[in-house]
Amino acid sequence: MALEDAKHEIDTAFTRTQHRGYAFENAFAGATSFLRRTYTKDLTGVNLAITGVPFDQAVTHRTGTRFGPRAIREASSLMAFDPPTGWPTNPLEELDIIDYGDVAFDYAMVSDFPATLTAHIRKILDAGAGSITLGGDHYITFPILRAYAEKFGPLSLIHFDAHSDLWPDDDLTRIDHGTMFYKAVKTGLVDPKRSVQIGIRTTTEDYLGVNVITARELHEKGTAWAVARARDIVGDHQTYVTFDIDALDPAFAPGTGTPVWGGLASWQAAAMLRDLAGINMVGGDVVEVSPPYDPTGVTAIAGAHVAYELICLYHWARTQR
Repeated sequence: MALEDAKHEIDTAFTRTQHRGYAFENAFAGATSFLRRTYTKDLTGVNLAITGVPFDQAVTHRTGTRFGPRAIREASSLMAFDPPTGWPTNPLEELDIIDYGDVAFDYAMVSDFPATLTAHIRKILDAGAGSITLGGDHYITFPILRAYAEKFGPLSLIHFDAHSDLWPDDDLTRIDHGTMFYKAVKTGLVDPKRSVQIGIRTTTEDYLGVNVITARELHEKGTAWAVARARDIVGDHQTYVTFDIDALDPAFAPGTGTPVWGGLASWQAAAMLRDLAGINMVGGDVVEVSPPYDPTGVTAIAGAHVAYELICLYHWARTQR
C-alpha cells in the first residue's frame, strides 16, 4: 500500500484485500495485529499464521505473561513500515502472513488447555501453513510440539533460554513451565541429539542428551561459534525454534517471570537469529514476555523483534528448498 493511499485507509488489519505488503498507519493507533497483518480465521492460501496464547497458569513464580501476546502485537506496530534489516528477502511482501488471533480456552478448565492448544495448532498445520506463536508462559511449547510432531515426527529443537526446562516430571497431566522439555524428550516429540539449548545459566543434573551452550560459553567464544555449533547439531532436520525472553539478560528484558543475570545481550540474540538462516525451520515461538514487570515496554519490543526474525527464518527455509 502506497503512503498516499494510507491517508484514505484505516485499520488495514481489517480492510486490506491481500495478506502481503506494508502498513503505513500511525504506530500509536489502530488495530494491534502483529505487524499489521490481516486479522482472520480464514487459512485459505496462508503461508504463515501468527497466533497468540495468553496462558500463564504454569509458572513457578510470577504471573503476567497472559498479557504478552497483546503487548508484543502492540510493539510490532513500529516494524510494519519496513522490510527486516539484514535479510535478502522480505516475508511481508513475499509470504501470505496473517494474524490468526489468540487460542480460545476456558481459563477455569486448566486441565483442558493442552489438548485445546494442540488442536489449535493442528488446524493451522493441516491447512498447509506454519505457525509463529506469541506466549504466554513456556509450557505452551509442549502442546504445540505435539501438533508439530504429529506432522513431522521427532523434531530438532533450538531453544534459547536461561533455564533448561528439563527438570524431571513423569506426570503428563502436570502443567509446569519448567518440565515440559523433559516430557517432550521422554515422549519422543524432540530428538535430543539433534537439539540444542542456548544461553543456559541455571543448574540441571541431567540434560537427557540435549546439547547445551551456556551463556558464559557464548560470551567467551562468541555468537559465530554458537551459531556454527547449533547449525551442526540440527543439520537439515525439521527444526522448531523456541525463544524464552529470559534468555536475554534482565538489563535488556526485565519483564519476565524468572529473570536470571548473566544473559544474552539483545545484539547477541539478533546476530544469532539472523545467522541461523538456512536451517530447516518449520515453526517457532517467543514466550515469557510479562508486561506487568516492565513499565518501559522494552521487553515486549524485544519479543516483537524475535518474532519478526522467526518469520524471516521460516521464510528463508521455504525459499531455499
